[in-house]
Amino acid sequence: MSGTATAKKSSTTKTRRWSASVTTDSTHPPDGLFNKSAAVVARTLASKKVSPKGPGSGMRMLTFYINRAGRNLSASRRAELEKAKEVLSERIARVKKQNGTARRTRPS
Repeated sequence: MSGTATAKKSSTTKTRRWSASVTTDSTHPPDGLFNKSAAVVARTLASKKVSPKGPGSGMRMLTFYINRAGRNLSASRRAELEKAKEVLSERIARVKKQNGTARRTRPS
């Protein structure tokens, strides 16, 4: 037999994904938050009440939500959430600049 044989998928595939079992106590988004406008989503995720560790934590939560929703997200909803990511990213950059912790490039 040649070395190019393909492996068969098992007939009993797992229907649950690893991300379905993720739970965290570090962030507390209100119900229905991801159905709101980009500005509201970004502002809420940047708040200390929702993301005690800062807006970077909110960005990770938003990215996780988008990735978790996958094909079940409509194009318009995905676009609104991507816009929220941009707004949140700008806010993170502003906070870093204020704190003087913006990344500096190394000299060549």
